Amino acid sequence: MPRVYKKIFITVGTTRFDLLCEYILMPSVLKALRKLGCKEITFQVGNSDIETGEYEKEDIKVCLYRFKDSIKADIENADLVISHAGAGSCLETLGAKKPLLVVVNEDLMNNHQLELAEKLQVDGHLYYCTCDTLENTLETVDFELLVPFPKADPSLFIKCMDNMFRVVTTK
Repeated sequence: MPRVYKKIFITVGTTRFDLLCEYILMPSVLKALRKLGCKEITFQVGNSDIETGEYEKEDIKVCLYRFKDSIKADIENADLVISHAGAGSCLETLGAKKPLLVVVNEDLMNNHQLELAEKLQVDGHLYYCTCDTLENTLETVDFELLVPFPKADPSLFIKCMDNMFRVVTTK
């Protein structure tokens, strides 16, 4: 039996991502989310041009807010996270071992977000799409196939620093 994603957290970070806000709330995308088992969406909309508040749409409870001091609790409470491609949001979600779908903001293509999303998808840690492919992606990907993101290993940094200092001191 496929996993059910009752609680979905969506974040656009601190910038504007009006197109994602618009697409997420389209009836066809909400129906695709409902097929995944979605009953509740918590949506951090940042500075996007959308009204905040709580309501029900397509049989899904939707709660939209602009900012909080931390989105950690929202990530922890979620069964699935849909995020912009910001490194902080991606790494926080992957660190919490939550399935992640990244939606790349095509208006920000020169900020390396696409490169990060591509690399993390190639490594099997997340899926990514654009707003135009969001609905199809939700209907076709299997989040259970994602590979957990490895824990940070501080010893690698220490080894690197040791090697750098050895090179400097031997010259």
